[in-house]
Amino acid sequence: MAKSIKKLLITRFSALGDVAMTVPVVWSFAKAYPEVEIVVMSRHFMQPFFSTLPKNVSFCGVDLKKQYHGLIGLMKLARDIKAMGFDAFADFHDVLRTKVLRARLMFAISNRAKINKGRLEKRSLCKRGAASYHQLKTSVERYADVLRKLGFRFEVNFQSIYADSQPQLSENVTSLLVGTDGCKKVGVAPFAAMKGKIYPIEKMKQVVNLLSSSGVKVFLFGAGDNEKSVLEDWEHQFNNVVSTAGRLGGIAGELQLISKLDAMISMDSSNMHFASLVGTRVISVWGATHPAAGFLGYNQSETDAVQLNLLCRPCSVYGKTPCKFGDYRCLDINPEAIVEKINK
Repeated sequence: MAKSIKKLLITRFSALGDVAMTVPVVWSFAKAYPEVEIVVMSRHFMQPFFSTLPKNVSFCGVDLKKQYHGLIGLMKLARDIKAMGFDAFADFHDVLRTKVLRARLMFAISNRAKINKGRLEKRSLCKRGAASYHQLKTSVERYADVLRKLGFRFEVNFQSIYADSQPQLSENVTSLLVGTDGCKKVGVAPFAAMKGKIYPIEKMKQVVNLLSSSGVKVFLFGAGDNEKSVLEDWEHQFNNVVSTAGRLGGIAGELQLISKLDAMISMDSSNMHFASLVGTRVISVWGATHPAAGFLGYNQSETDAVQLNLLCRPCSVYGKTPCKFGDYRCLDINPEAIVEKINK
């Protein structure tokens, strides 16, 4: 089957971290099969993830809120995809939206494959708890398996989106790095989409204080007005601390800055995956979720994960499940434990 495929469509529309995790696979596949034209389709703002990939990779941004909204919009998107003349369709998402696209393109694209998300395995992991867990297949390998179902054989051997050339730093990033030569630089991304993933803000504030007091230059990452307000408050309270919220010009600037850091402290969130794309080591903090579910950043080590070995962990695959005790005791981690990981 693989020999007949010259133009391949890959779809993954959300979320930020999940789309970021497709990059090691797309990069490795593109290197292994330079004769295959690869089009990655996602939301427009995901484009920076793919801007430095091999030349046989292109990005197609789509507007799912307006241009392709609802069932009628999906019918239009299916027609537009059909007109692009693909030989194969790799669905890295397998949600209702992409199920509809696969059905509509059944006759137009005969070579199709979809991701196996391992939903039953992940639910079982949450029922058993960490005391008896075994490592499930990672999301990156699950993406690679989709392409293997199409007949391609390759290994994921990605290092960084900047492996072929150093990033051209934007003026915003350059200005934030002024005066940081010779000092250790650590990023801190204290937020996540779900409460079960967020280390208590007051404890993370202590982490920032301990790092800044030791002479480490700390860069704070966040988005939105509420997060920006918290980070700017920390910037004003502590020396050697800079909030990057609203100052990097989007994902491209974040990736550039993170590539210049010595380490990153992140929740089980998108910033862990951003750092993984640029080869920066991550000290990850885990609460309701667990690395065994397969969402640890690519090429990151579980030995760099800070977590408590509780029988109730993990209680959630994505962090959505409310704590049955109400206190999120899984996140009652000593700030010194995180700083110690950085110091080592």
